[in-house]
Amino acid sequence: MNQMLQDPEVRHSPEAPVSAPPTQHRRFAKPQRVAFVQSSWHREVVEECRIAFLAEIEARGIAPAQIDLFEVPGSFEIPLHAQILAKTRRYTAIVAAGLVVDGGIYRHEFVADTVIKALMDVQLRTEVPIFSAVLTPQHFHESAAHFEFFRKHFAVKGIEVAEACANTLLSLERLRGQVAAGIV
Repeated sequence: MNQMLQDPEVRHSPEAPVSAPPTQHRRFAKPQRVAFVQSSWHREVVEECRIAFLAEIEARGIAPAQIDLFEVPGSFEIPLHAQILAKTRRYTAIVAAGLVVDGGIYRHEFVADTVIKALMDVQLRTEVPIFSAVLTPQHFHESAAHFEFFRKHFAVKGIEVAEACANTLLSLERLRGQVAAGIV
């Protein structure tokens, strides 16, 4: 049976929540630089992803000064910018964020699929990891309720993409070190 050890003099009341210790994330051996490419289409929604990403990536050891922000007209323009940025070799990762919506279901699904495939191609050609928070909702209406829902959703996606970015960069740093040492 597991027992919680507690000083008999210190009791926690049910009203006062016990705060968890702050999460300690692994640190990078080398400096990281990340490009964040955001579409300006529905900026007020997509910027929630950027704001959440910046806060979470900083908590994971990459300072805001190491993040370069770029804005493009729409999601369709993101892959070309990502490719040019990757070819500079200045960035250890690139993050893409956009909201693809349209009245016709085939068009926005085509655009989203094309963007994701192009980002994957750039990643594989350049070996610079690219992370996508380019989303295409099944139904999007120009209403206050939908805007608020998707703002919150993009904030969650910003945290998730920061976590994926940091974890992948740490994994690649370790893997490249093993390759250089002849372990792998």
